[in-house]
Amino acid sequence: MPTRRTGLTALAATALLVGATTAVAAPSDTGTTSSTSPTATGIEHLRTQVDLPAGAWTNTPLEVTLPKAGTYELDADVRGRLQGVPPINIFITARLWNVTTGTAVADSERLVNQIIDSNAGDAELGDNQTAPISELISVTQPTTIRLQAQRIDAVGAATIGQIYSDGNGFTSLRYERVGS
Repeated sequence: MPTRRTGLTALAATALLVGATTAVAAPSDTGTTSSTSPTATGIEHLRTQVDLPAGAWTNTPLEVTLPKAGTYELDADVRGRLQGVPPINIFITARLWNVTTGTAVADSERLVNQIIDSNAGDAELGDNQTAPISELISVTQPTTIRLQAQRIDAVGAATIGQIYSDGNGFTSLRYERVGS
């Protein structure tokens, strides 16, 4: 006949086993979107270089789709590459574009890279910088967000103006659902 102590130990062990089994069987967050998951996350990386013409907002192929209504954190790391011959004042700005509504994500415009050199000469200058964009957005339906960029030649002209990605650093766009 089992003693009280043995019975309680067996009961506690059973509760731990059931709890452990439940924890192991629970779905894990793999960074993918699920209609049953309270959070939705995703990240995309730019896998090419995008040449920027002077003075025009240019769509990049980098985009994410927010899967359902809710509030999302958007985070981008935008790598810009510039080159030119002085005297120059050239720069790249980037923003997040809501493809679904056809509008810019409010306050998402960032200066990515700038070269200013007023010394006359024929030695070409180049620079490579990465800038973050972090914004909060609320949407009422599935929504596509795209990275756009523009090159401005205020003085002189850039010989290279690009949004860039390679093995030394990728331009990326990430989202995480933080509220309904």
